[in-house]
Amino acid sequence: MIFHLLGPLAMSDTTGTPVPAVGGPKVRALLARLLLDAGRTVPVERLVDGLYGDEPPADAQGALQAQVSRLRRALPPGVTVEFSPAGYRLAVGDPATDVDVLRFEALAGEGAKAGGDPVRAAGLLREALGLWRGPALADVRDAPFAAAQAARLEALRLDVVEEWATAELAVGGDLTHLVRALEEPVREQPLRERLRGLQMRALGATGRQAEALAVYEEVRAALAEELGADPSPELSAVHLEVLRGGPATRDRSFPPLPAPLTDFVGRERERERLTALLGAARLVTLVGAGGAGKTRLAVEVGAGLPGEVGFVDLGAVGGTGSGSASGEVGEAFAAALGVRGAARLEAALAGRPVLLIVDNCEHVVAETALLVRRLLAACPGLRVLTTSREALGITGESLLPLGALAPEAAEELFVRRAAAVRPGFTGHARVAELCAGLDGLPLAVELAAARLRTLSVEELADGLGARFELLSRGDRTAPERHRTLRAVVEWSWSLLEPGERELAARLSVFRGGATAEAVARVCGADADAPASLVEKSLVEVRDDGRYRMLETIRAYAAERLPEGDPAVAAHHAYYRELAEAADPELRGPAQLEWLARLDAEDANLRAALRRGTPEDGLRLVAALSPYWWLRGLRGRVAAPVAELLDRVEPTAELGEEYALCVLAAGLREGEHVDRARGFLAGRTAPLRQPYTAFLWSTSIGPLEGLRLGDDAWSHALGLVGNAHLSSSEPLFLEALAEFRALGERWGTATALEGLAAHSTDPLPLLAEALTLFESLGVAEDVVDLLHRRAAVHEAAGDSGSASADRARARETARRAGLPG
Repeated sequence: MIFHLLGPLAMSDTTGTPVPAVGGPKVRALLARLLLDAGRTVPVERLVDGLYGDEPPADAQGALQAQVSRLRRALPPGVTVEFSPAGYRLAVGDPATDVDVLRFEALAGEGAKAGGDPVRAAGLLREALGLWRGPALADVRDAPFAAAQAARLEALRLDVVEEWATAELAVGGDLTHLVRALEEPVREQPLRERLRGLQMRALGATGRQAEALAVYEEVRAALAEELGADPSPELSAVHLEVLRGGPATRDRSFPPLPAPLTDFVGRERERERLTALLGAARLVTLVGAGGAGKTRLAVEVGAGLPGEVGFVDLGAVGGTGSGSASGEVGEAFAAALGVRGAARLEAALAGRPVLLIVDNCEHVVAETALLVRRLLAACPGLRVLTTSREALGITGESLLPLGALAPEAAEELFVRRAAAVRPGFTGHARVAELCAGLDGLPLAVELAAARLRTLSVEELADGLGARFELLSRGDRTAPERHRTLRAVVEWSWSLLEPGERELAARLSVFRGGATAEAVARVCGADADAPASLVEKSLVEVRDDGRYRMLETIRAYAAERLPEGDPAVAAHHAYYRELAEAADPELRGPAQLEWLARLDAEDANLRAALRRGTPEDGLRLVAALSPYWWLRGLRGRVAAPVAELLDRVEPTAELGEEYALCVLAAGLREGEHVDRARGFLAGRTAPLRQPYTAFLWSTSIGPLEGLRLGDDAWSHALGLVGNAHLSSSEPLFLEALAEFRALGERWGTATALEGLAAHSTDPLPLLAEALTLFESLGVAEDVVDLLHRRAAVHEAAGDSGSASADRARARETARRAGLPG
């Protein structure tokens, strides 16, 4: 809860949403008085004096206690008034942050102490002034205590205004905002000489010397008329300073920042975050993969900050990582800043509030770190913003990782850049797919948009498999490492150690990321090995702990994976083991947990289909068939499974696995179906995969003679089948009980659905089945069940509920991409 006294008394929650105000003038005055000392005990006598002044009621303490009771009833949860023999105390979460007056006083004190660092001081004092919403204690001024407290706070506000203006003048830059901000305080205190002197300096700094001199004449005349006095020596000195054109103590010889040739798109949240970091930290590093737009964001933010901003590009500096390039790095700094020699950098930057943007540090990161640390120690007013594919590793460094653009921003970037080369282009249905395939990397998106001169969006989207050749033309004037997509990744790759390159190449076997355990098993690396690739922006770590390569980097790394590398076979083996471990769990109480685990590995499981021997592929398909059925994914895997069928030479030993492969490929007739039917019909042993009989009968048709396994789930499924054949309610009840005992949702829902057909009150049974199917995400079953429930509603004369279920079924089918 936040309490506001710098303006009308008000309360808001931590999101800024107003909370109803406390009613009654005496209760509001009591709350305001307690807030001024929030967290501290205020003696009863002081509260009585503050509320009633020189005319307290006969029973002053009783009257105060009555007001406290009213206040307690009106306060929001978590805030209370505590009593002790010493007096009353308002208990709030953190008075220093939850009461704007106390926050203002704390920031004012911190800003005064930070005078040696004008950038920090300006930020703190600006935040303090931003807390004011109007005259202090505006709506409790009638209380006896309020006038003196309001005057104290207003006086402190003017002091803070002056300190803030002094810091802003020291920072420099465009001071137009300062001129505007001083207008209101000047109207309130036109004869406050320090304030008017700061106004004159601000006007002079913005080139408005005539107005600054007019301010002096105005003050001089008013002082003579009202007080019979002359301006103070301090104000006279400012007058002389303006007459002479202002102080010439600051060297503003830094070259201007690189001017962008295109508009800036997206990154609003990162821009705000970077601006905030630069206000709080002296060293900030933008880290991210090549082509993520680090340089552009740094320049965009730097150009919008007040004060001097220098730009150093280390891209052309040759580094070895051994420290021998340190002299070259220093000279690059000196040349970019217009300083004669690296030895003079400290002297040139000392005493100046400067932001230094140091671009492309990754290949000389050690040398840059040494120089930056030295400069920060020697120059208190210096702030440094570096861009790199890995952190500098200096104590106090704040990192801002820069990943892919948000999908909508990437699409907007593509459309804008495409319109520049193909006038009139406003979008295309496959732009989202194209941008997602390019990982939302700004450089890749811009390179793709430039190809619209000669290619269509469809050709670009279809050609992403050969992305390096497709995006092989870029800006001729750009640094070589940024001209093509391949060059961007090659630059990062060249900075890796041999062991890191080997691991990166092996990581390319994964699709959609991987757990630390999977990386260790498949790549033969210890759990900490990927950390260096994360630090160098070749690999990301997601919030769930999974490692992931951007597809562009993965494609490049895959080109570097030697043929026959053991990671390929290890990948198939690992995910087949996972699928086989998951298979029985999908028929028990951990069903949802294992479905979610397989969901996370879906891309890897599909990639594993194309690896290993054909026989291993059959086993993997058999293990995954229940998962694909429950999640409705058979259409997505039909093509790779069909390819597997064409490569395999089936045998009776793997006849059941072959049949499941036929089903997963979506075949209904033909040579493969006939061969699979022969394997199943001639089988005398029980089925190894409990789903085989069910999937065959629902997809192709009944097949006599199949023996289900002797496990509990197969037995319950057999009961459902027999119940359907005999229309037996007792068999449905028995199956339902067995599925419930197993904790298996799909079977339970299937039994409930069958039982509903025999019930005089089917709606509760159908509702429970629907909930279970929805928890599994089985869209086809959800749609079927909604239509069935709609028919029950309609038969009962409830056309409204029937229409609602059918509309819900249509929407579910649409989201899942189901036909009809």
